Amino acid sequence: DLSGSITTPDVKLNLGGGGEFIKESTATTFLRQRGYGWLLEVEDDDPEDNKPLLEELDIDLKDIYYKIRCVLMPMPSLGFNRQVVRDNPDFWGPLAVVLFFSMISLYGQFKVVSWIITIWIFGSLTIFLLARVLGGEVAYGQVLGVIGYSLLPLIVIAPVLLVVGSFEVVSTLIKLFGVFWAAYSAASLLVGEEFKTKKPLLIYPIFLLYIYFLSLYTGV
Repeated sequence: DLSGSITTPDVKLNLGGGGEFIKESTATTFLRQRGYGWLLEVEDDDPEDNKPLLEELDIDLKDIYYKIRCVLMPMPSLGFNRQVVRDNPDFWGPLAVVLFFSMISLYGQFKVVSWIITIWIFGSLTIFLLARVLGGEVAYGQVLGVIGYSLLPLIVIAPVLLVVGSFEVVSTLIKLFGVFWAAYSAASLLVGEEFKTKKPLLIYPIFLLYIYFLSLYTGV
């Protein structure tokens, strides 16, 4: 008769220079002996996986704030590098502006939010196609960003309209001022010297686009 016993091998692992050892289990030893020790390896955390959420989404709040100031204060004498709005387009800033404009335009009708976003996307596409036909060197992303950011003047005049809404003449003047402000901010960025004598052909549809945006807010 053959008899005997199998005991667990006493294998210890060194976990560093501190002189600390732990006993390795039978399964771990079996895997290592069979060449499957790689299954037990633990990968180090990749620093790329620990980025802040804003960095992951490519959101630069300082850049967005600077572009907002460029749009709200379009006068060249103020010293802002306004071309950054066109030359360095982003998506999240204009989207936030368009959504905020949609929120103040609700009046209990949530469908206006999707409609304003649709007008922003396809209105910008129309301006882009027209600019390309007229010979302008502009990308769709640039037009999308400029048109979105330039809604800020209409957001600024919105609370004023709530106060003077009962005064029809004053309200109309403020609406015209807001539309001219928004259209000027957008046109001064999109209508460059390459258009020469064709500038009115691009400025006019930009002006009409902001009139339509304002009509979605006022309901007129």
